[in-house]
Amino acid sequence: MMIISHKFVVNIPDNLSERTIYISIKYGTAVHKCCCGCGEEVVTPFSKTDWQLIFDGESISLFPSIGNWNFNCKSHYWIKNNCIEWAPQWSRDEIEKGRIDDFLIKNKYYNSKKLKDRKHFSLLKKIKLFLNKKYKIN
Repeated sequence: MMIISHKFVVNIPDNLSERTIYISIKYGTAVHKCCCGCGEEVVTPFSKTDWQLIFDGESISLFPSIGNWNFNCKSHYWIKNNCIEWAPQWSRDEIEKGRIDDFLIKNKYYNSKKLKDRKHFSLLKKIKLFLNKKYKIN
């Protein structure tokens, strides 16, 4: 089993070390060299629809798995408690289905967020109109 170390940084360094994941909480992302050894940079942004970081005080885990479908290596692995756990390679059909699923998840999340923002704005607008009428506030 391959072990990867982690470093919390503000800015991701220009030169990445092998088997080290650099985590920037400020920029909400982690970056590391692909664990297969191909040398490609893997960027995993943190968000509700991308990756989530777990730090237990000693080790880190990233969820979901990392599928480097745009790299020649097509590597696929998990980072759990600073250990690399290799996952099965995906077929083209599985990769395409995964991309569609990601798109749908993001679309649903951000569309529901826009709807909530609009409802919140609408409520604020109604309150402001009410106050303007009652107290003649601009």
